[in-house]
Amino acid sequence: MRYPDTVLNIDQTAPPIPGFDLGSDPALIVFFETDCPTCRLAVPYLNKLARGARVIGISQDDDAATNLFTQQLATAFPVKLDSGLALSRRFDLRFVPSLFLLDHDGRVLRSHFGFDKAVLNEIAVQMRCAPVADEFDGAPQSKPGCMSRHLEPEARGEFAPAPASGSTRGVPASVIEIPDGEDPFEYCFRTFGDALPVIPPTPERIARMLSGTPMDLAEVIARVPPCYGEATLEKITANAVMAGCVPDMMRVLLPLVRAVCDERLNVHGLQATTHFAAPLVIINGPIRNELGFAYRQNVFSNMARANSTLGRALQLILLNIGGARPDGIDMSTLGNPGKFCYCIAEHEEANPWEPFHVERGFQRQQSALTLFAAEAPHGVSEHTARTPGQVLKSISYALATVWTYRACLGSEAVVVLSPEHARTVHRAGWTKQQAREFLFENTGVPLRGYEDAPDAEGSQLVSKYKEILISGERCYQKFRSPDSIRIVVAGGTAGKFSAVIGSWAAGPRGSEMVTYPI
Repeated sequence: MRYPDTVLNIDQTAPPIPGFDLGSDPALIVFFETDCPTCRLAVPYLNKLARGARVIGISQDDDAATNLFTQQLATAFPVKLDSGLALSRRFDLRFVPSLFLLDHDGRVLRSHFGFDKAVLNEIAVQMRCAPVADEFDGAPQSKPGCMSRHLEPEARGEFAPAPASGSTRGVPASVIEIPDGEDPFEYCFRTFGDALPVIPPTPERIARMLSGTPMDLAEVIARVPPCYGEATLEKITANAVMAGCVPDMMRVLLPLVRAVCDERLNVHGLQATTHFAAPLVIINGPIRNELGFAYRQNVFSNMARANSTLGRALQLILLNIGGARPDGIDMSTLGNPGKFCYCIAEHEEANPWEPFHVERGFQRQQSALTLFAAEAPHGVSEHTARTPGQVLKSISYALATVWTYRACLGSEAVVVLSPEHARTVHRAGWTKQQAREFLFENTGVPLRGYEDAPDAEGSQLVSKYKEILISGERCYQKFRSPDSIRIVVAGGTAGKFSAVIGSWAAGPRGSEMVTYPI
């Protein structure tokens, strides 16, 4: 169970905590569980702090799980076991990780639970150390933790340690002997599939898939939320085999697995939300033609093996390694066909502007992939427009409905412009940035749309909205900035159809688009 970050209120006049020889300087006491992802996220920062300050770890788990935890994360501070969880009760814990800054007498100077970079930096300064957390190091600014072990409904005898980001080798994949007479395709369909048949991942097929990948089978590429399963090279390859990938696809699949586990994307939340969204993969660069990715007509359809198998391999990895099964942790109310496969490539040859990955900071000849927490495409048909404003105005009406019609400022969108629409906009001399700014300035929700709004929406959210005029009508601006709208060119060169793809919750506490090199 996850809870929001907060600061614990502890009686500052309480007697000192016994059992800690603190010396003359303050010490930071950190309670953790070995299978708490947020605890694992915090350890590298605590290791930095331990170089110049006193840090003491308190494990709520047994000796075996704790030893593995400290080995995997190479903890740079001493760790003690909380026998019988007595200290957890003494400190009146509710959640982990919990941090207590104690003075030399053992009195609590400050306390906090969860992971928060700003708090860690403040504690570091308070302990006369340099800040330990960089805003742009790829980790989230903050992350909630887990319920303290002593408050869990059922006490556990053994605690299975979760994999850690500091380790490089994982547990080998299980080998299953199928009884004689059992159809291997039917067995794999029942056991590993996503309601579609899969190819049995035999050792021979895995070996062929890895023929051009000189890596250790046990190497951990990433840990896949929401269950943080070890995505070893072997297990990723097994899912690639099941999806029907060719060996060269491993060049794309490995960085894709790393990207989907990037904390900024927040696939943990994406896989557990009741929202529609699924990870959309956008491919750019020479790899599109090298591996045969579709980017012309039927770009969102079953057009090419590359798109279909890469997208499906990712979904199988999220299901089989990450544990996000649609009858369990994945709580999407209606789902999204993209949970079978959601992968497109940009039609760079028909794009009159710079390719999307160049806009994201890469060179044109560098292949790259982008992930976006995406709803299903919302089609826009506009065959009569002759000017950029007319084309984009039609698209703005679809953009206004992203997430839900009345909600503003909390979502983002990808606009997939067809080559014909892109030519109309570009022919008039408009840049991509001008197109984005036009969409931003002309996408809003009329105030009349709130006349019958529920009280919560009418009084709480609307007070934060910005009022603008669109064609003389008072509206609330839909998006926070032009950067909330991305433009990708894809699809066939015949047909004036484009698409709007809305996002799941946007921003650091929701999901942020990520782009990785291939």
